[in-house]
Amino acid sequence: MLGRFAAMGAGAALLLVAGIASAAAATDTGVGPVTDVSHACRGQNAEVELATWHRYVYVDWMGCNNSIGFSRSADGGRTWSAPVVMYGSRGGSWDPALAVSPDGVLYVSFMNASKTYAYPVVDTSFDFGQAFTEHIVQPPDQDNWGDRDFIAAGPDGVVYLTWDYGPDASLLQYICAANGSCAFANGDLNVVLQKSADFGRTWGPMVHVSPGFPASGGDSAPMVVEPDGRIDMSYQGYNIYNLKTYAMSPAYTFFTSSTDGGHRWSVPVQVGPSAGTMSLGEWWIDGAISSDAAGNLYITWDTQGINSDIGWLSYSTDHGRTWSAPIRVTPDNDNATHIVQSAGGSPGVVYVGWLADNSPRGYALYLRTFSITRGWLSGPQRISARYGNPGIWPGDTFGISTGTGRLQLSWGGAVGGSPDSEIFAAPVTVPGLG
Repeated sequence: MLGRFAAMGAGAALLLVAGIASAAAATDTGVGPVTDVSHACRGQNAEVELATWHRYVYVDWMGCNNSIGFSRSADGGRTWSAPVVMYGSRGGSWDPALAVSPDGVLYVSFMNASKTYAYPVVDTSFDFGQAFTEHIVQPPDQDNWGDRDFIAAGPDGVVYLTWDYGPDASLLQYICAANGSCAFANGDLNVVLQKSADFGRTWGPMVHVSPGFPASGGDSAPMVVEPDGRIDMSYQGYNIYNLKTYAMSPAYTFFTSSTDGGHRWSVPVQVGPSAGTMSLGEWWIDGAISSDAAGNLYITWDTQGINSDIGWLSYSTDHGRTWSAPIRVTPDNDNATHIVQSAGGSPGVVYVGWLADNSPRGYALYLRTFSITRGWLSGPQRISARYGNPGIWPGDTFGISTGTGRLQLSWGGAVGGSPDSEIFAAPVTVPGLG
């Protein structure tokens, strides 16, 4: 959802420098070293995303003086560069995302706004995150609303960008949490996609993905690109039942796909409706999609009921045509926040993580492994050695990716009595990845 946090302190330098030594080593089996990658950015640092390519690990987040921070590791997450501020992000950018193409081109995207437009920015790097070029994605309507972008990269310079879009920002009404970010009470929510065939330099026309534009009720649309170019997408779909007030009812998770480069989209399939709905007041990013080495797809999300919040997993072995019954991920019985995401591993195996404040000690990042043929291969393991203050926003996301021979994780949290959240990252040894 719409990121929100306190003003930052001094910004970071704009040049990458030598790697920073890891701040601490986790004691949990298979975890570590844990590095505070944002410590050079004073103030609040939250809402991290992560991507990998061979030995490289990249993270970006909201921070570094109210901007988008970025850091990279060139050795599989053991040491990290000093944080930098992304071009075009100074002064209030939000909702960072990351993608790496099969040939190693890195894309960092985020949202920004002027007095006239809300729009995505895409920064492209051809040298593994050492230098970037900035590109603005211009929306078609003035005084528009824009939010949560996701980016995915195919080969040969093709890159796809989804974002939440509404032609009229005045229709939005927000529900903001005291210790979180903001959700929507009503508004012209829609999932849109734009495509670039030249490494993000120029962008094609806006395609309306969620049916019913300009009042489809769709938002938050992550995607994966299959080797044959097929685009698989998950999104959160509210029902806008009043076209005068744009009032909404709670959401379900939907899946759609495109086989022609994002021009046309399949009829959305509802995923796991028996699990329940996502409430209007839910402030975090709910819904994520990943794929394993065999092309099996996995969607994670969490639902809110009366005094309950439960994380779920569903999988598809036929490119999203059908989905398994929802499988419960989180074991606790409470209404804690559960931000659930996953990363695919070897054929039929997925690693499912969640950031939650169900412990009275605060936020922690947990992980377990699931097999399509064998079910859960492990119980929950706490990855973060220290708990984050539950009264301080850690962000609406965390980072999870395979691709370096180990699982790579990143998360936010205000630990050790700190008044601000910081960004932590760690490689994790898991079965099937070395």
